[in-house]
Amino acid sequence: MVEGSQNIDALLTEDRRFPPPPAFQEQANVNDPGVYEEAAKDPEGFWARFAEELHWFKKWDKVLEWDPPYAKWFQGGKINVSYNCLDRHVATARKNKAALIWEGEPGDRQVYTYWDLYREVCKFANALKGLGLKKGDRVTIYLPMVPELPIAMLACARLGAPHSVVFGGFSSESLRDRINDSEAKILITADGGFRRGRVVPLKENADEAVKGAPTTEKVIVVRRTGTADDQMNPDTDVWWHDLMEGQSQVCPAEPLDSEDILYLLYTSGTTGKPKGIVHTTAGYLLGTYATTKWIFDLKEDDVYWCTADIGWVTGHSYIVYGPLSNGATSIMYEGTPDYPDRDRFWSIVEKYGVTVFYTAPTAIRTFMRWGTEYPAKHDLGSLRLLGSVGEPINPEAWMWYWEHVGRSNCPVVDTWWQTETGMILISPLPGLTTLKPGSATRPFPGIDAEVVDEGGNAVDLGQGGYLVLKKPWPAMLRNIYGDPERFVQQYWSRYPGIYFTADGCKRDDEGYFWLLGRVDDVINVSAHRISTMEVESALVDHTAVAEAASIGRTDDVKGQAVVAFVTLKEEVPASEELMVELKQHVAGKIGSIARPDDIYFTAELPKTRSGKIMRRLLRDVAEGRALGDTTTLADPAVVEALKERYDEDEA
Repeated sequence: MVEGSQNIDALLTEDRRFPPPPAFQEQANVNDPGVYEEAAKDPEGFWARFAEELHWFKKWDKVLEWDPPYAKWFQGGKINVSYNCLDRHVATARKNKAALIWEGEPGDRQVYTYWDLYREVCKFANALKGLGLKKGDRVTIYLPMVPELPIAMLACARLGAPHSVVFGGFSSESLRDRINDSEAKILITADGGFRRGRVVPLKENADEAVKGAPTTEKVIVVRRTGTADDQMNPDTDVWWHDLMEGQSQVCPAEPLDSEDILYLLYTSGTTGKPKGIVHTTAGYLLGTYATTKWIFDLKEDDVYWCTADIGWVTGHSYIVYGPLSNGATSIMYEGTPDYPDRDRFWSIVEKYGVTVFYTAPTAIRTFMRWGTEYPAKHDLGSLRLLGSVGEPINPEAWMWYWEHVGRSNCPVVDTWWQTETGMILISPLPGLTTLKPGSATRPFPGIDAEVVDEGGNAVDLGQGGYLVLKKPWPAMLRNIYGDPERFVQQYWSRYPGIYFTADGCKRDDEGYFWLLGRVDDVINVSAHRISTMEVESALVDHTAVAEAASIGRTDDVKGQAVVAFVTLKEEVPASEELMVELKQHVAGKIGSIARPDDIYFTAELPKTRSGKIMRRLLRDVAEGRALGDTTTLADPAVVEALKERYDEDEA
C-alpha cells in the first residue's frame, strides 16, 4: 500500500455523496464544523470540557502527562466508572428509565431500569466482597450474552477489581491461558448459553480450564440452560442466585485513581502467549462517553442496539460503558441473526423500536446474501442512524445497508478503531459529515491521525501508506499486561513516539480516510502491492457475489498470486463461466495485475463469532499448510470442508 498505491485508485472512484439530511443536521448533538479546529488547537482543553460532564469524587490536577509511549490522563482525579454508569442516573429522572432491554435466543426477555441495574450491581459487588475480593484483584468473566455479564463488569468496576471478559466462543485452553496470565482470583461463568437452538457448554469448558489455573479460588455459575446442576464442585463452585440471596442493595462505589486499571482484554486469534491489553479508568470512560454521545447522536428517547458480543472490545465500549454512561436505553441479544429465521435482527428492531443500529460489515454482507426480503418483512421506520464496525466496509455493502435497512433515510457512520484504542478514532459525525460509501471519513475531533510512508513521512493526498496516531488520546491502551517490552516493540518501535496501527490507509483528494485493513492483508504481485480489501470490493461489486475474501498464495514467478474465496447470492449457481467472468470483473475494476489466479466458490467463509473473516486460515488452505488455531471460529467445520475441497481441486 505504500508502494504501488495506484492499485487502490479503483477503490476511490466512488463518486456517491450523502450530506446530512437537513432535519437530522438541525437536531444533531454536534453540527458546528468548528469543533475540529477547536479540538486541534487545544486537545487537552477539548477533552477536559467533556470530562466536566462526568462525576468526579475529586477533580484532576493535570489533564495529560505524556512521556512516550506512556500517557497518564486526568492525574490526581478520583472517579468510578460504575458510579458514572448508574448512580449518576439514579439520582435523576432517568431512575426508572430502561437501561437494558435483554432478549434471549429462545425468546425470553427482561427489562432493567437504571434503578434495577444499580441494585443488581450493588448486590453482586457485595457478594464479591463476601468472597474476599479486594481492589486490584482480577476477575475473569466467561459468560454468554446475558444480563449477568454487564452486571458483573459493573460490579468489578465498582470495587476497583479489573475484569477480564473472555469471549464465550473460546476453548477451555484459551480460557485457561487468559486466567493464568491475569492470575484471576474468581471466575464467573454459566452452565451454558443458547446459540442456534443448541446449548454451548460453558461450564464444561470452565471446569477444564480451572484444572490448570491455580490462582482461581471460586467459580460463580449463572443458571441459564439448566444443564449443569450435577457438575457443581462443592469446594469451589457457587450458584449466582444463591450468592445474591440476602445481599444488601447498597454498595458505595470505590473512589479510584484515574489511572487505576479498569479491565484487561486479550486479543484473539494469536499464537503463543495471549496479549492482555490494559485499559484504565478515567480516560477510557471519557473516550467511550464522548464518542457514543457524538457519533451515535444519542437522544433521551433513543433505543440503541450494538449487535456485538461483549467478549470483544466493541461490546465493552459500545454496549456497556459508552451507552450506560450516557444514560441510554440499549438492546442486548443473546443469539444469532438467523434463529429461528433470517429476520431475527429485523424482528427485534421492529419489536423494540430501535433507532440507532450498529453492526459489522461481515453481518451486512451476510444479510445481502440472504436477500432483501428479510428486512422488507419488517417495519424498520424507527431507525434514524446506522453504524458499521469491525473492518473496512465495501462500498456496495454500505449502499445495501443504507438502502435496504436504513430505507435511504439514515446516515451511516462507518467507524475505525481497535481493541488497543479503546474508543472510535475515525468516523463521520452524522450531523456534520458528507458521507462517501466505503470511507470512515475523518478522525474524531482531538485525534491526530496521519498516513505515512515507510520512512514515517506524511504522504500527499491521494496516496496510500500506513495509518499512525501522532498524539495520545484518552482511551488508549496503557500497556500489555505483564509485558511492557512487548508493548513498546509492537506499537511504538517502528516510528518512535508515534503509535503504529498496523493498518493500511489512503487519503483521497479531499482528505477522507479509506481504511484498507491490516498491513499483512496485502498481496504482493510482481512488486505491486494490492490490498485484499480492493480485490474483495471489486468482487462484491458484481451482482452475483454476496461476500468474498482474498489472500496471496506463494507463486514462483510473481511472488504471490491472488486467490479469492467467493460466496454467491443464494439464487446464483456456480459455474466455470461465472468464474471467468469474475476474474475479468476484478481486472476491469482494478487492473490486470489484480486478476485472481484462482476463485473458489464456497457456501460460507471461515469467520470468528464476532464476524471477522479469518484470512490467516484461508492462507493455510491455499498454501497447503496444516490449519492454525481454529478455536475462535464460529464453525470450525467451514474451514475443514473448504480445505477438503481445495485439496481435491488441486489434486
